[in-house]
Amino acid sequence: MRFVKSRRVAWTTLLAVTLGAALAACGGGGSDAGQELSKEPVTLRFTWWGSDARHKRTQQVIELFQKKYPNITVKGEFKEWNGYWDSLATTVAANDAPDIIQMDELYIASYAERGALLDLGTAKKHLETNDFDPAALQTGQIDGKQYAIPVGLSSYSMVVNEDLLKEYGVAMPDDNTWTWQDLKAAGAQVSKASGGKVTGVQSWGFNDAGGLNIWARQAGASLYDDKGNVSIPPSVLANYWTYLADLAKEGIAPPPSVTIERASAGLDQSGTATNTSAFATWWNTQLTSLTAASGKKLKLLKLPGEAQAKSPGAYYKPSMYWSVSSRSKHPAEAALFVNYLANSEEAANVLLTDRGVPANKKIRTAIAGQLKETDKAAAGYLDAIKVGPAPRVTPKGASGIEAILKRHTEQVLFGRLTPDAAAASFIKELQSEIDAAK
Repeated sequence: MRFVKSRRVAWTTLLAVTLGAALAACGGGGSDAGQELSKEPVTLRFTWWGSDARHKRTQQVIELFQKKYPNITVKGEFKEWNGYWDSLATTVAANDAPDIIQMDELYIASYAERGALLDLGTAKKHLETNDFDPAALQTGQIDGKQYAIPVGLSSYSMVVNEDLLKEYGVAMPDDNTWTWQDLKAAGAQVSKASGGKVTGVQSWGFNDAGGLNIWARQAGASLYDDKGNVSIPPSVLANYWTYLADLAKEGIAPPPSVTIERASAGLDQSGTATNTSAFATWWNTQLTSLTAASGKKLKLLKLPGEAQAKSPGAYYKPSMYWSVSSRSKHPAEAALFVNYLANSEEAANVLLTDRGVPANKKIRTAIAGQLKETDKAAAGYLDAIKVGPAPRVTPKGASGIEAILKRHTEQVLFGRLTPDAAAASFIKELQSEIDAAK
C-alpha cells in the first residue's frame, strides 16, 4: 500500500485551545449567502495546498474566473501540506480566515462544529450541486448541512504490477472473487520466486481512510458510530493487525523497518514505484503517478474480500473539498467562485484530474477525451466497483487518528504489543481524544 502522507497533528491543539472562544460568536455558519452579488469591486482570499503544478493550474483558473467576473479579484494563498493546517487554524482563530478553503475530510467536523464553515445550503442561488452523486455530497455533510463540496473522487484499490507477475510466473488473481487469503497466497508466490528480491505485498496500516475503514466495513462494522464515538469492535481491529503482522513474519511483506521507512517517504520511494513489491493498496487516482514512477505496466484490481464481505468495504472518498468561511464578508461571491471551480467546463479543462477524478459527473464526462490512459482507467474503476455509503465524517477531536494508528501499527509490527493489546489501547486513546473535544 502507499500511504497518504501522515497529517501533522500539532495544529489540532492550537485549534482546540484557541478557536473555542474565537468561534463561539460565529454561530453555526449560517451567514446568508443567498444575497445579491455586489456590483462593486470585491476581493476574495482562496487557500489551498499542493505541488507547484497544482499552483500553476489553479492560478490559471483564477485568471479565467476574473475575466468572467471582472469586479471580483481572487488572491491565492497556497502552501505545502506541512504548514497548511497550522496556518489555517491560526487565521481562523484570529478571525482572519480565507474566504474559500481547500478542506480535507479529517478536519471538516473540527471546523464546522465550531462554526467556522458556511452552510453551503444557504448558497443555492450561486452554487449548484445537481450534477453530483448524492453519496458524494453526503461526505461533506454534518447533521444534514452541507459544509463542503467534494472536488475529486477516489476509492481504495489494489494496484498490481503485471510485469512482475509475468516475470515470476504468478497468475493474475480474479478480482471479482478473490479473498485476503488469496492476496496472501499470491504475494507468497512472488516473494518465493524472486528469492526475496521482490516482496509480494507492500504493507499498510498507517491511515484510517483506507485499510482500516475497509477492513471494518467488510466485517459489517464501522470506525465511528452516528454520534461520533469509536465503534469498531476490538476483535475486528485485532484481526486487522494480525493480518499485517503475518505478512511481515512470513516474508510476504517487507520487514517492519522497511515498511515504516516507506510510510514516511514519498510516492516515488514506495514498493510499487521502485518495483520491489507486486501488490499494494492505493487510491485509484494515484495510478498515473505510480505508472510514471515505476515504468512498468500497472493494473487496478478490486479490493480482496469484497465478494465475501458482510457489506461493501469500498466507498467514494473525496480527494479534498471546497468550503467557505462562515465569516466571509462576501459569501455570495465566494459561493460563486466555488461554483465555477466545481461546475465550469472551462475550469475543468485546466484542472483535469489534478485534484482527483471530478466528483461532478457531468464534468467527468466532459473531460474524458483529454485524459491519459491511466487516468481513464482510474475513472473507469469508479464505475466498475460496488460502493457502500461513505463512512461517518471524522468526528471533532479525532483528526489526530493517523498518528495514533501509526504508533500502534509500529508497535504491533515490532512485536511490542499484541494485536489484542493494541486494539484495546487504540480504542481507548482515540475515544479519549474525542471526549476531550466535546
